[in-house]
Amino acid sequence: MPTETVAAPRDRAAPRQPLPAGPWDEVCAALTTALAERARRHPGTPSAVVIPLGRRDELDDQRTDFTPGAVPVGLYGHHAVVGPPAVDGAPGCPRCLARRWQSVRAGYLRDAVERGEDTRATGVPPWRADFVVDALSALVAAAAGRPRPDRHPWVWLLDLETLRVARFPLVPDGECPSCGSRPDDTPEAARITLDSSPKHAPGSFRLRPLHAYDLVVEAFANPVTGMLGPSVVPDLTSASTASTVGAFTTRSGDYLRECYWGGHTGTYGASVRVGLLEGLERYAGMRARAKRTVVTAAFDDLGDMAVDPRVTGLYSDAFHAAEPDAPRFATDRPVRWVWGWSLRDDRPVLVPEITAYYHAPGGVRRRFVQESSNGCASGGSPTEAVYHGLMETVERDAFLLAWFGRARLPEIDPSSSTRPATRAMVDRLAMYGYRARFFDTRVTFPVPVVTAVAERVDGGPGLLCFGAGASLDPEDALAGGLCEIATDSVNLRRRTAREERRLRRMADDFGEVRVLHDHPLLYGLPEMGRYTYFLLRGREESDRVPLSSLVSAPGTPPASADLREDVEACVGAVTARGFDVVVVDQTAAEQRSLGFHTVKVLVPGLIPIDFGWSRQRGPLMPRVRTALREAGLRADDLAPDGLNPAPHPFP
Repeated sequence: MPTETVAAPRDRAAPRQPLPAGPWDEVCAALTTALAERARRHPGTPSAVVIPLGRRDELDDQRTDFTPGAVPVGLYGHHAVVGPPAVDGAPGCPRCLARRWQSVRAGYLRDAVERGEDTRATGVPPWRADFVVDALSALVAAAAGRPRPDRHPWVWLLDLETLRVARFPLVPDGECPSCGSRPDDTPEAARITLDSSPKHAPGSFRLRPLHAYDLVVEAFANPVTGMLGPSVVPDLTSASTASTVGAFTTRSGDYLRECYWGGHTGTYGASVRVGLLEGLERYAGMRARAKRTVVTAAFDDLGDMAVDPRVTGLYSDAFHAAEPDAPRFATDRPVRWVWGWSLRDDRPVLVPEITAYYHAPGGVRRRFVQESSNGCASGGSPTEAVYHGLMETVERDAFLLAWFGRARLPEIDPSSSTRPATRAMVDRLAMYGYRARFFDTRVTFPVPVVTAVAERVDGGPGLLCFGAGASLDPEDALAGGLCEIATDSVNLRRRTAREERRLRRMADDFGEVRVLHDHPLLYGLPEMGRYTYFLLRGREESDRVPLSSLVSAPGTPPASADLREDVEACVGAVTARGFDVVVVDQTAAEQRSLGFHTVKVLVPGLIPIDFGWSRQRGPLMPRVRTALREAGLRADDLAPDGLNPAPHPFP
């Protein structure tokens, strides 16, 4: 039986020792005294406490020592951060602010406070002055006197050199030890109910339109409290879409991982909103934030209560020989598990935490596999999120089967699309020297899957860019793949030129392909084109098939007006082939307050996508050798030496 334990603390290089009092503490104490004196002279003026920021690890510190009712003032550099006051029972407290502030700091400061590295004061701060007290007193009064917003309390930033004031909303931290709530992960709470989710418009697979979500951009991306990083900026180098990009960092052992997010639509406003939702999805999918992981057990002790990691894929013996610090999965070794829900069996099942969350605590030396965001998706209801997560899982599996097996897929004629926006983007890519090509990538399941390829017509650097999409509507599937290649392809020439020397080392030794971005960048080199001849060469335009042919096959589920019916049809198609569909609810508290949900959809036995040439699980799984033959795309099973010898090009 599983062992119930308390969640392990975050990794630390060494326990952080309290710093001795210094000049910053003296200035903070003096300002606190001066503000208290000002409050005594002016009855009704709220109290305030001035503290130095950046002296302790707020993400690990569990103290809740903020004075109720007092307005906190944080001092760092030449800035003071004012508010919000602590209010009993109200989310968005001073501890939330301190945690958000630390999370958006530069890496060198985060390392200093989170890893116990030495820090020292750079001098005596000159802020013990009457004009500083006057300015802080006014902001303290504003912070305490204004009605508290329902969702995002305000925080004021004062530049002590210029007295310039800026104001930012604070998204309450769901993991805050003072005002947050993280219940234990339980089998009862893992239940996924597929409620009715009518689509907001014909041809859509969303419950509501993008503008229906109350997204305050400044709350999620700002340099003081931004939970998704300090900013979101337009990518002005993109010639095909109005792209935007942002990034936040999260710690994994000794290093900080930078997580990028963004949107790729036709307008910057829409791209910002799409990007924020993607950022929230990645924030939720990296580790369990809303629930506390409590189950630790060996697989041998769980029986059919758990998903078998050997079915979802493990690394090769050669990998472990080269990486002796990476643990092997062993059925008798305890690991951490989270609860998911089997849609096939309608029951709770345990999933390895490192499979359900792709940045789970513990660092790389405690993960027997490194998962990706494959199968993570969001929506306005759990049903909508499950649909999109399942589509991505099926899409990646089909693409990898075709890639490893060098399948000769039918090419789709993009001019047969009925969407003017799709045809216009194909023409736009042609204007920049890229031919957009699309391939019917259905393998095992009757769900339309489209692989998209942007091919540089003159064969020069920035040669190939790949993407894919899956949907019950083939128009939607093709548009999804086109969206992925539209932005990346026209930027690929510049990126290939900038990193050509490193990329050529990869082309000579695939073992140098180590991280996610290496895979698509490698195919910017013209010499990598030969590994795609099986798909791209020897084609005639007359052989192309219309897009509508992707729904003409027997058994293809028709799209419904309700996402629940779509999900039920797709789950039925997957389980009919002997697979389970397991869903883990990843929704963070910050998303739930927006009416947004994120899930991880796992289909044990489908090919997982991996990044890093030595970390490929797919080639070791039986399905990669048999699926194409079972689908009628090969006459026989794939031999071990028949696999594509090059890394996949998927982003």
